[in-house]
Amino acid sequence: MEFHSKEDIEAPIDHVFAAISDFEQLERSALRRGIELQRTGDLAQPENGLVWDLTFNFRGKSRDIKLTMASFTPPSGLVLNGSGSGIDGRTEVELLALSPHRTRMSVRLALSPTTLTGRLMVQSLKLARSNLNRRFKLRLAEYARITEERLNRTA
Repeated sequence: MEFHSKEDIEAPIDHVFAAISDFEQLERSALRRGIELQRTGDLAQPENGLVWDLTFNFRGKSRDIKLTMASFTPPSGLVLNGSGSGIDGRTEVELLALSPHRTRMSVRLALSPTTLTGRLMVQSLKLARSNLNRRFKLRLAEYARITEERLNRTA
């Protein structure tokens, strides 16, 4: 199962990459949403493979996911691989400079089951695909808007 969306951000590509690789801020955001996390690795050198162990509740059950930095290529993007609770996932964030002050951010999330339980979960997600796709796009648009506002405040 795959989700994909693109958003244009009124900011230089270096600024957008700095925002998407601000892992401390992203961790604080996850904690506010009730996700427990433990990071392994050096934030100063994320290209060496940061790892997060995440625990959260989804559909009434506690889920554990191990998220690993697979690729870190400033300023063009990053790739995260995740596995746990019967599902493997891959998130690719790609940045493209449209002009000196405009950047296109493309995000692709691919989920694949590894167990029967995971297969059942992915199948239930497929049944709600249109709603989930809409929510994914809205969440990415909101993230782009917040990133623009944050960069405009610091400029």
